[in-house]
Amino acid sequence: MTYLQLAYMHVATVLPAFAIGTYILIVRKGTAKHKLLGKIYVALMLVTAFITLFMPAVVGPSFLNHFGFIHLLSLLVFVTVPRAILAIRRGDVKAHKSAMLGMYVGALLIAGALAMMPGRLMHLWIFG
Repeated sequence: MTYLQLAYMHVATVLPAFAIGTYILIVRKGTAKHKLLGKIYVALMLVTAFITLFMPAVVGPSFLNHFGFIHLLSLLVFVTVPRAILAIRRGDVKAHKSAMLGMYVGALLIAGALAMMPGRLMHLWIFG
């Protein structure tokens, strides 16, 4: 699979994850709708994080000639999703909220901002 194909797949999963995540932050928590959208959100986040593992770092230093610092945000998703799920299953709403908010900020907002940096494909797509 080419880098461009992976990038399209990544965008196809991260954009709906961002929209759903933003919506979940705004609406009332604990409802059936919140739980359903939360499951969709974490599935999209896991898929998008998985996709990024196959995308080589193109800006900055790399490890094993492939992984860059931005890949640490993918690891954040792989660690945070199980922690958030376990927290809410044991009734620890505070830990669940903290984990989910941290993932939203780190894996969506910060990663999104880094994706807009010059030299990155998203920067090229948006700014030409």
